[in-house]
Amino acid sequence: MTRFWLVRHGPTHAKAMIGWTDLPADLSDTAALARLSAHLPSGAPVISSDLARAVATADALGPQRPRLPHDPAFREIHFGHWEDRSFAEAEARDPALIRAFWDQPGDIRPPGGESWNDLTARSWAALDRLQGQAPDLIVVAHFGPILAALQRARGVTAAEVFAQKIDNLSVTCLTLSPPGVQSVNHRP
Repeated sequence: MTRFWLVRHGPTHAKAMIGWTDLPADLSDTAALARLSAHLPSGAPVISSDLARAVATADALGPQRPRLPHDPAFREIHFGHWEDRSFAEAEARDPALIRAFWDQPGDIRPPGGESWNDLTARSWAALDRLQGQAPDLIVVAHFGPILAALQRARGVTAAEVFAQKIDNLSVTCLTLSPPGVQSVNHRP
């Protein structure tokens, strides 16, 4: 059994839909980073998304933790043509599609992007690959992959898990085998 410590990257302060757009994280809150690092299991391996905001957040957790190669499977959902656009801009372009994308998560894709089911498939496959590699594993990722893992651990629908808040620099701790959730959106 592996206990996954899912950490959401530091804030980007973007006011748009940011999925695969590679924005840096604001890691100026060193006190919050120190509390986060102290809360996580010392010596546990760290893996992150390959996007800069997740990589930098993982680096900030300290050199005492072994690092695994960055994994693009833990990227945020790809918003396609909606990338780096506000909700209002995307709604002006595709009003019915964007409402369906958020209200009925599943197979609906933004133009040129991926669906919720695409995100969960790649995130779950990555977690399955990591399962059993260590008793504790820290995964620095994004809102979507963390929600996808929580959906699986709780055995709920996408619509149910979408109501969950996941703050930047928060920790969601769970197991997949057996499924269990120890904490969600914890801010140390």
